[in-house]
Amino acid sequence: MALAFALPALAEDAAGEEYQSAVYATFWSLLPPLVAIVLALITKEVYSSLIIGIIFGALLYANFNLLTAYTSIFTEGFIASLADSWNVGILIFLVILGTMVCLMNRAGGSAAYGEWARQRIRSRKGALLATFGLGVLIFVDDYFNCLTVGNVMRPITDKHRISRAKLAYIVDATAAPVCMIAPISSWAAAVTGVVEGYNGFELFVRAIPYNLYSLLTLTMIVFITLLGIEYGPMRKHEENAIQRGDLYTTPDRPYEGQDGDVSAGKGKVRDLVIPVLVLIVLCILGMLYTGGILEGASIQDAFANCDASLGLSLGSALALLFTIIYFLLRKVLTFNECMACLPDGFKAMVPAILILTCAWTLSGITNLLGAKEFVSAIFEGSAAGLKILLPAIVFAVASGMSFSTGTSWGTFGILLPIVVAIGMEPELLIISISATLAGAVFGDHCSPISDTTIMSSTGAMCNHINHVATQLPYAITVAAVSFVGYILAGFVPSAWVVLPVSLVLLFGVLYLIKLATGSIPEAKTEAR
Repeated sequence: MALAFALPALAEDAAGEEYQSAVYATFWSLLPPLVAIVLALITKEVYSSLIIGIIFGALLYANFNLLTAYTSIFTEGFIASLADSWNVGILIFLVILGTMVCLMNRAGGSAAYGEWARQRIRSRKGALLATFGLGVLIFVDDYFNCLTVGNVMRPITDKHRISRAKLAYIVDATAAPVCMIAPISSWAAAVTGVVEGYNGFELFVRAIPYNLYSLLTLTMIVFITLLGIEYGPMRKHEENAIQRGDLYTTPDRPYEGQDGDVSAGKGKVRDLVIPVLVLIVLCILGMLYTGGILEGASIQDAFANCDASLGLSLGSALALLFTIIYFLLRKVLTFNECMACLPDGFKAMVPAILILTCAWTLSGITNLLGAKEFVSAIFEGSAAGLKILLPAIVFAVASGMSFSTGTSWGTFGILLPIVVAIGMEPELLIISISATLAGAVFGDHCSPISDTTIMSSTGAMCNHINHVATQLPYAITVAAVSFVGYILAGFVPSAWVVLPVSLVLLFGVLYLIKLATGSIPEAKTEAR
C-alpha cells in the first residue's frame, strides 16, 4: 500500500513536474462523467452510476494501476472533496436546514397556516391560489415543501372540490421549480457546490432570469387558475371533482378515508413565517459579511465577492439558534423535542449529502484528467452555430437524464462541471447553466421515480400514477415553450428579451387551449 501512495509522488519527482495521467486533456478525460450518465439512464439509479464513474476515472488517472487507482479514489477523491472548506460549508448548511424543517413541522406552524386559510378562503380559485402561495413561501427545501403543502391544504381543496390530482400537481410544481430560483435554499447550495472555478452563488443568481422552466411553471399555475384552463387527463379529474364531488376519479383510491383534519395544536401561523423570514435575512447578512460589507464594500460587490458557503453556514446557524429559543419561549416545543430534531434533520438530508459527495468526487477526478482543457479546446475551434444551439441542447439532455434517473441533483451534479468547462462567453455560460438547471427540474418534475413526485402524490393523498399522468401534459407544455426560449436565447442572449417572449408564447399556447377546450362549470354546492 505504501507503494500505491508513493507512485504519483515518484512520477512527479522523476519528471520534475506535477503528475499527470497519460490520457490528460484527451477524449478519455470525458469518459468518467459519460459513463455515469449512460449508466444512470440505463439503471435509473444515480448513486451506483456516480460511484462507477468515479472508479473508472480513478483507473484512467492512475493509468490502470489498481493500487494507485484505489488510493486515488480516497486521497484525490472523497477525502479531498470532503476536506474542501467550501464543500463542508454547504454540508453544514444542509444539515442545519434539515433541522429547521423538522422544528417547524413539530412546532405546528404549517398546520396553523392551514387552519387560518380554511377559515378565510371562500372560493375555488382562492383555494388554488392559497395552495400556490404556501408552496412559494416554503422555498428553502423541496422535501419540506412536498411534505407540508399537501397535508396543510388538502382539507381546504377538498372543501372547494379540487381534485387530488390537481392538488398534487400544484404541490409538485411549487417544490423544485421554486427552490431552483430561490437563492436561499438547499438547491442553491447544491448548485454552488458543484460549480468550480467560479463564484457559484453569483452564477446561480444571474441564471435565475434564464431559468425558463421554473419561472414559466409558476406562471402557468396562475394562468390556468385565473382563466379556468384544464386539459389532458387532468380535465376529467377536475370535471368529476366539480360536477360530482369525486376527488379521485379512478377506482383505485388508496388514501380514501385517511384524510383526517389538520390540527394546529399550540402552533400559530407565525411559527412558520418567522423562522423562514429570519433564515432568509440572516443568510443574506451572512453572505454580505463574507463579501466585505463591514469593510466598506457596496452591497453589489459584497454579493459578488461573498463566500456563499461560509455565509449560508453562519446565517443558518444563527437562524437555527433563534428558532430553538423562539419555540422554547413560545412553549410549543420542549428542549428535548428541539434536540431530537438535530439527528432527524440530518437524516432527512442524507440522500442529498450522498449525491453531493459523489458528484464532488467525480468532478474532482474529471478535473485531474484535464476534461476542462480538452472540452475548452474543442469548443474554442468549433462553429459558432453549435454554441448558439448549446442552451437548447443542454436543456434537452438534462431533461432526458433527469426524467430517467428521477433526480435533479444527480443530473446537474454530472452535467454542470462539463458545461462550465466548455469556456463560453460569460452571458452564454449563464444561459447554458440555467438551461442545465431548468432541464434537471423538468425531468425531475414529471418523472414517476422522482422522490419529489412520489412525495407530492403522497402529501396530496393522490394515486401516484394519476398524478404522473395528469401533470405530464402541463409539464410538457412548459418544457416545449422553454426549449423554444433557449433557442432564442442562443441568438439573443438577453433576459429582457427571452423571458418576456417566452411568457407571451406560453400565454398564447394556453389561450388557444382555452378556446379549444372551454371552461368547466363551477360547482354550486360544496363537496362535503
